[in-house]
Amino acid sequence: MKVTKLVVGILQIVIAVFIVFQSMAVGIGHAMENSNDAGGSAGMITAILFLVTGIVYMATRKSPKLGGDIAGLIMMLITWIFAITNAHDYSDLQIWGWLAFIIGVGFFVWHLIVNKKTKNA
Repeated sequence: MKVTKLVVGILQIVIAVFIVFQSMAVGIGHAMENSNDAGGSAGMITAILFLVTGIVYMATRKSPKLGGDIAGLIMMLITWIFAITNAHDYSDLQIWGWLAFIIGVGFFVWHLIVNKKTKNA
């Protein structure tokens, strides 16, 4: 689990950088169209939450406790809700939102299962 959290943390940071550039492009497009859609701003918040969650996963990868996973779950659920509700014409934002849901819930459930197995052993 330690290596997986490190790899996913690094990937989340890389994805956050990618989302930032996508969001800037969407924001510029909305500014040129004089649109009031919040897709670019929502993408920036999504990128920030991906970055912070990646850092949390990397920092807590060796911890047997659930604190880092609970924080990651909460941040990824906020990202998921925020991204899928604001993905009107920025359809990639919906993909990033569902990826956030899978990562957050996946690590939390995986850590619960590992903790339950170590308690029973």
